[in-house]
Amino acid sequence: MRRPVAIVTALVLFGEAVGIVLINAVLATVAENQNMSLAGMDPDAMSAGTWVMGGVSGLLLVLCGLIALIAGIRDRAPGRAGRIVLIGCAVVHGVLGAVTVGLVGWGAFAFMMVVLALLVLTLVSYGPEPRADDKAGGETAPAAA
Repeated sequence: MRRPVAIVTALVLFGEAVGIVLINAVLATVAENQNMSLAGMDPDAMSAGTWVMGGVSGLLLVLCGLIALIAGIRDRAPGRAGRIVLIGCAVVHGVLGAVTVGLVGWGAFAFMMVVLALLVLTLVSYGPEPRADDKAGGETAPAAA
């Protein structure tokens, strides 16, 4: 079951990456067209910052998706760095889920929790492999009396 979960997680993260880039593109365009600023900040800086944020967020989600996809294709746990990236992605989804329930609504919260559940399920299903010395030790017979 862990292979399909990792592949579905990767596909969801790829879709989320596209969505984040599109949302930030719309926000950047609106900020630029309306000549909006926040506390006197240059509107061009706000638009550029929104574009950069969308691009960086999209790239990070694609990276997380690639790690999950490679784990699913190889049917092996991601390495230490890959696990750290997926854990960071899960933490971010948890925090953003808590924020979105108040700002966006329950639908966005539910989506964030589904992605969080997929990430956690991928991480747990590809848990740490038993070490060689643990396998070799095995159970010993009780001592003769």
